Amino acid sequence: MPTAKIAPSLLSGDFANLASECKRMLDLGADYLHMDVMDGHFVPNLTLGAPIIKSLRKHTDAFLDCHLMVSEPEKWVDDFAKAGASLFVFHIEATKDAGALIERVKAAGMLVGIAVKPGTPVESVFPYAADLDQVLIMTVEPGFGGQSFMANCMPKVRALRDRFPDLDIQVDGGLGLDTIDQAAAAGANVIVAGTAIFGAADPRAVISSLRQSVEAGGKGPASA
Repeated sequence: MPTAKIAPSLLSGDFANLASECKRMLDLGADYLHMDVMDGHFVPNLTLGAPIIKSLRKHTDAFLDCHLMVSEPEKWVDDFAKAGASLFVFHIEATKDAGALIERVKAAGMLVGIAVKPGTPVESVFPYAADLDQVLIMTVEPGFGGQSFMANCMPKVRALRDRFPDLDIQVDGGLGLDTIDQAAAAGANVIVAGTAIFGAADPRAVISSLRQSVEAGGKGPASA
């Protein structure tokens, strides 16, 4: 099982103070900073883009996990590479040539991942998995934070983990203390959480509990 990584979603942070929010999350024990990039086309919401990533990079050396919920992700490879993105995750549903896009992202110097919407078969990423640094299984419909976790996506995680035991498998959507054990038991090791972390009275404890659940394979303190 790959290492547990906790990635707070800055979509739930204070956009007026993103640099300080990034530092706060790292100080609280986060491994990645998850950046939700939405274009108002592939998904109905509109959020941050490469210029904000570039600005944040001046203030942090953190791992910037950029999830592009955009149409034609090919257009944005160079911009995100120049901005300082660490990981470029695109949707399998948004590209006509995933193999070529993977090569482009790697050539630009970033790690690369593919994201899968709840209604998309996980088998769609199998042909590319050996070339990926991460697969993201969406556990809500992409576009907005605060949605409820979709447990029926867990067979996708399990199928990926069985077939690719060393792959980083990320889950995003509705993750919190009441749902983490299901995701961890299925084999997810990279956990995106927004509301559950930023809305908590003790976000450090939430990050720690999420990590312990993954390390225990879904039998962590969150289930107590």
